[in-house]
Amino acid sequence: MKAAVVTTFGGPEVLHIAEIPTPHAGPGQVRVKVRAAGVMPFDAGLRAGRFPPAMTPGFPERPAVPGNEFAGVVDEIGEGVTGLAPGAEVLGFATTGAYAEFIVVPADQLARKPADMPWEIAAALSGNGQGAHMALSQLAVGPGDTVLINAAAGGLGTIAVQLAKARGAATVIGTASERNHDYLRSLGAVPVTYGPGLVDRVRAIAPDGVDAALDAADPEALRDSVELTKDRSRVLTMVSDEAARELGLREWSGVRSGELLAELADLWTKGVFDLHIRGTYALADAADAHREVETGHGRGKVVIAVDLP
Repeated sequence: MKAAVVTTFGGPEVLHIAEIPTPHAGPGQVRVKVRAAGVMPFDAGLRAGRFPPAMTPGFPERPAVPGNEFAGVVDEIGEGVTGLAPGAEVLGFATTGAYAEFIVVPADQLARKPADMPWEIAAALSGNGQGAHMALSQLAVGPGDTVLINAAAGGLGTIAVQLAKARGAATVIGTASERNHDYLRSLGAVPVTYGPGLVDRVRAIAPDGVDAALDAADPEALRDSVELTKDRSRVLTMVSDEAARELGLREWSGVRSGELLAELADLWTKGVFDLHIRGTYALADAADAHREVETGHGRGKVVIAVDLP
């Protein structure tokens, strides 16, 4: 099968197309013919070699295939799998392997794709959708809260803003570049510009500070969030773990599951949230998809079209 692979860690240019063995479903597993794969910052970290060797076993003799969220059609099922059959349309998650024509995952890492959900959204939902859902639950965001979300126009922030509103938050303040302020308003957030002076800009909206803060930006935004939040136990970062430890904050924790993914798909069907797709790239252009994600300034999600109908 064709896949976008890494045989040397480095910049986006190291991603290239290669023929690798097609996997088969073992006991409890499902093989999916991938239609599209979402692109995450995590994938760029894998490509750059920023993670432990255990995440790329056998590398470089065994090429690394990035991609941890995808959507496609069930193609083969392993022994003991029930409730799914070849032809079923699904969305799912893995740690690696989605930038390929086929992927094999445990059956409990899949959920059925709603019939009216576009393939691009199905492919891009799992990582940031589950992350946002679990983070807001850990922060106990609920009715009446004032919530600060840093990097609110990105893939995770887009969903977090909408889910926070659905959980009853009275005010959601979202940081973003000025070009994304109208977009944030359309999601129900109060936009503020990120960067120096953020504390003052947020206090102009919420003089008494905020009840909870979710950071998907950088260490400085996290430090500002701590200053602005009444209870530091309700501050969480998805990207700045070292700064969180320095500040004595609890670390994000959560476990992705097929059940949670199915819940998110149902919420999308009910119109609770939507997901903006800002760019779709061919598998052969996976390097350009990584370049787009690594700019750090776009709204919504980037997707790789592996085999879109």
